[in-house]
Amino acid sequence: MFKNTKAYLDNIKKKDPAARGYLEIILLYPTVLSTFNHRIAHFLFGKKFYFLARLISQVTRWITGIEIHPGATIGKNFFIDHGMGVVIGETTRIGDNVTLYQGVTLGGTGKDEVTRHPILENDVIVGAGAKVLGNIRIASGSKIGSGAIVIKDTSMDSTAVGQPARIIDKKPANVVSILEKKGTEKTIYNQMSI
Repeated sequence: MFKNTKAYLDNIKKKDPAARGYLEIILLYPTVLSTFNHRIAHFLFGKKFYFLARLISQVTRWITGIEIHPGATIGKNFFIDHGMGVVIGETTRIGDNVTLYQGVTLGGTGKDEVTRHPILENDVIVGAGAKVLGNIRIASGSKIGSGAIVIKDTSMDSTAVGQPARIIDKKPANVVSILEKKGTEKTIYNQMSI
């Protein structure tokens, strides 16, 4: 248990340069309290203690500003940076090493009856204020831009931006092909990194 806890705290330290030490993270980071309480609420929800599970969820929301339905499934090394205004729906499934920023909604669209919320695979990052809605799959390594509204599946290692979100590649094919023809790709990418 303590080995997993240390790995969890190390993950937060790695992802947040403002984190100075373990005690600060444990006592002052709302992601720790909300994730810990969610694990308890999720266990109780699975045992059909629905009222108690929801009570823990709602008290945690009141304290942290983070609302996670006890039915949601969350993997290891889950990190919510800042956290205020995060909402995670009942049938959401979140993989390992996922990061959410403040104001993110993982919600439903009202169109599906059983699985109403998104699936976030491993290593996904969701920017501040983004809305990921409906029974969709956010593929491993995907990044969702701040303020994006995502209502369709993403592909691995893609980036989704806009309202509604569109997928953009790491290196747009049309720009790369033009640069390769002129033999200037390396020069331009070096200039872009300056």
